[in-house]
Amino acid sequence: MNPSTRLDPPPLTGGKLILATLAVALATFMNVLDSSIANVAIPTISGNLGVSVDEGTWVITLFSAANAVSIPLTGWLTQRIGQIRLFVGAIVMFVFSSWLCGIAPNLIVLLAARVLQGAVAGPLIPLSQAILLGSYPKEKSSTALSLWAMTATVGPIAGPALGGWITDSYSWSWIFYINIPVGLFAAAVTWAIYRDRESPARKLPIDKVGLLSLIVWVASLQIMLDKGKDLDWFDSPVICALAVIAAVSFLFFLIWEFTDSDPVVDIRLFAVRNFRGGTIAISIAYAVFFSNLVILPQWIQGYLGYRAVDAGLVTAPLGIFAVLLAPVMAKIMPKSDTRVLATLAFLGFAAVFFMRSRYTTSVDPYTLVLPTLLQGIPMALFFTPLTAIILSGLPPDKIPAAAGLSNFVRVFAGGVGTSLITTGWNDRTILHHARLAEQSGVNNPAYTGAIANIHSTLGGSIDQAVTFFEHSLNTQAAMLGLNDIFWLSSVIFIVIIPLIWLTRPGKGGGASVAAH
Repeated sequence: MNPSTRLDPPPLTGGKLILATLAVALATFMNVLDSSIANVAIPTISGNLGVSVDEGTWVITLFSAANAVSIPLTGWLTQRIGQIRLFVGAIVMFVFSSWLCGIAPNLIVLLAARVLQGAVAGPLIPLSQAILLGSYPKEKSSTALSLWAMTATVGPIAGPALGGWITDSYSWSWIFYINIPVGLFAAAVTWAIYRDRESPARKLPIDKVGLLSLIVWVASLQIMLDKGKDLDWFDSPVICALAVIAAVSFLFFLIWEFTDSDPVVDIRLFAVRNFRGGTIAISIAYAVFFSNLVILPQWIQGYLGYRAVDAGLVTAPLGIFAVLLAPVMAKIMPKSDTRVLATLAFLGFAAVFFMRSRYTTSVDPYTLVLPTLLQGIPMALFFTPLTAIILSGLPPDKIPAAAGLSNFVRVFAGGVGTSLITTGWNDRTILHHARLAEQSGVNNPAYTGAIANIHSTLGGSIDQAVTFFEHSLNTQAAMLGLNDIFWLSSVIFIVIIPLIWLTRPGKGGGASVAAH
């Protein structure tokens, strides 16, 4: 809503401000936690439900896709329902859908619950920012955004470790049940404090055609990406049909939204240089970052033999520098060129992924954890500067639409990136397996020597030695495939740096003021 149309309530103070910040932060934490908490539990969920790990990954990608679709509706829903009622209602529905996820008896029910969960989660992130900014004095807006950034950063970092511990110690259902007490507390406190600070609501038309076409192309594209590998891609008429539906509905969506007087997504914002460059850069970067956060625990559990909790702990150090540097970022942002900060973030990510591309099957815990620890540094330089670039120079009445659209593109890119990276890892593993297998014939002295050595060392039959060798070959092929993904990820971060420098220079304080 345009803040100029009403008198904003005064900032909160004292204990009420602290309690309100805690409640809003917990709602944000619950949302971003759920985007990653299932990562390490995917092998367990897949096994318990009797499906493949690839099918289990839909638990993550469908949540992201549904979340992406609902984000652009936040502005319309806020004006139609009211900011506080929408925020509290979204929390309550998130709690309900989390309960449905926990009791799901099969994959179909779980995926349906995750779609609902992702859809109702859409308004939580943009509204949490708006509510926090409205609770603090304007001169403290950087502090409010810094507190929000710390919460949003810790969520996906704590997710794998917490998810691993819960999965190993209790049941995977509890990774969803834990949202229930957190969400109910956040909803109750938020309503108690903010119900008298509700924004006015008014009836508005909704772009039904635009919304329907958005759902069609997002859903068809996501299903195509998730099922492509299983159906042999474009050799399958189903995949070809989905591709055509996605392409046609996307083109229709673009034309309709560009010409409609009240579009659900204001794509004209892409005509603004900073919005265009910043949104594309943050979306590609997030897709690479998030998809790697999904496959890394799968590799650690599936091929290194780590427990789910240990795989989660490997990713946990990501939060150390990210949290420690968040207050520092709040101080240096207003004085710095955001393009420089974002460039340093991308260079840091590139270095981290290059370090991972040197992993071997005998990697020790220290070498495994070090890149994750260092990754917290570019994490702290990532979201806030790029968000400042995206929103800089826009009039205040365009800020909500711009924030919603950029978040939509970013979250959807995360889901698409996960599908592509998962497929790419599988394809590269198959390729490396074929190449290694070519050298594993009985006419190769190295192969026969290796089998003899395994037989003499481990005992058992020759068939058992061959089975052990095949397992080692599979592990090595998966490692080589993952190294390819890490190396490509490093290159992508370098390649997209020019996108940042196509934007106009600006200081980091402008976005927060505008957003306020």
